[in-house]
Amino acid sequence: MTTVGIVGAGIVGLAIGRELTRRRPGTRVVVLEKEDRVAVHQTGHNSGVVHAGIYYRPGSLKALLCTRGGAMLREYCNERNLPYDECGKLVVAVTPDDVTRLDALAARAGINLVPGLRRVGPDEIRDLEPHATGLAALYSPKTAITDYVAIARSFADDIVAAGGEVRFNFPVARVSGLTVSSPAGSLTVDELIICAGIQSDLVAGLAGDTAEPRIIPFRGEYMRVVPAKTHMVRGLIYPVPDPRYPFLGVHFTRRVDGSVEVGPNAVLATAREGYRLGDFSLRDVGGIAGWPGTWKMAGKHWRTGIREMYGSFSKSAYMKAARRYVPEIGAGDVVRAGAGVRAQALDRDGSLVDDFRIHRLGAVTAVRNAPSPAATSSMAIAEHVVNVLDGR
Repeated sequence: MTTVGIVGAGIVGLAIGRELTRRRPGTRVVVLEKEDRVAVHQTGHNSGVVHAGIYYRPGSLKALLCTRGGAMLREYCNERNLPYDECGKLVVAVTPDDVTRLDALAARAGINLVPGLRRVGPDEIRDLEPHATGLAALYSPKTAITDYVAIARSFADDIVAAGGEVRFNFPVARVSGLTVSSPAGSLTVDELIICAGIQSDLVAGLAGDTAEPRIIPFRGEYMRVVPAKTHMVRGLIYPVPDPRYPFLGVHFTRRVDGSVEVGPNAVLATAREGYRLGDFSLRDVGGIAGWPGTWKMAGKHWRTGIREMYGSFSKSAYMKAARRYVPEIGAGDVVRAGAGVRAQALDRDGSLVDDFRIHRLGAVTAVRNAPSPAATSSMAIAEHVVNVLDGR
């Protein structure tokens, strides 16, 4: 019997495991996870948005896999009775420069075949989101919200039901050929797939992969709108993104539990799993500081970094940009909520990697960069990875 090992029980690793059980009946799939449950890190800390494919460079893996993955996810959620709410999204322009960038975004979305997308003016913005303001917007009626942790659990159940295994408390410490070892034991496999998220470069390095790209952790902090004002946001309200960055900017997000969050920002974290402001890892900081791309990135973007850090300490500063879109929600109407850490890949030249990146090393496949919209795209990423493994 062929055994395939997958490092990482986030939504991407579990989706790949599930796809393998479907496409290769009789294959033994073993998912190795260092935590005691699935979806602890990026999957369990994201905003729950199912993206429609508006932003991504045509022809990129993000563009190719997001639309397909979203459709697959919707069908899966409907079949399994999992939360899936097409609440819609407005991408709102509030300045003339925003309007120019909105036009370019609309052209890109058209190439990406984003379903149902249309441009709306100030009056229709108010019809769709009565408390929002803007000069113009793109309205995406098919953008949805879901519960990615519930989906990840369901994927894990599918793997086990097909005869596979999800092995918890298995932090990978060594990879020797196709033998993966941890303090909890070892496993020898015929193929190995690394989907280690925030640790992906380190685990791939154990398997002999290159140092580039290096994962740089960015903490994304959220505010939660107080219950008295959650009615002011019906769906999702986003800014027009800055094309210099792979981050989408602080936005308003309705969650499937009815709450409304604002965020996330993007602050360089001092630990790979640094969900709190004071979290610090000397090893992780050393890895960040020792990567040449870090200093090149800082030289280009230090002003933005300072602004993001200021918003991390001041609710008023944090909400200043958000109030341009929903003026009636200010610093006094939000409380600090949770945070996530984005595993942002950074090349040696200081470029922020803005696409999924997958490396092959013989029988080892390493998913080296899978930020947003990886959760949306997870089932399509799984298809793609298994196609690559099977030479299709």
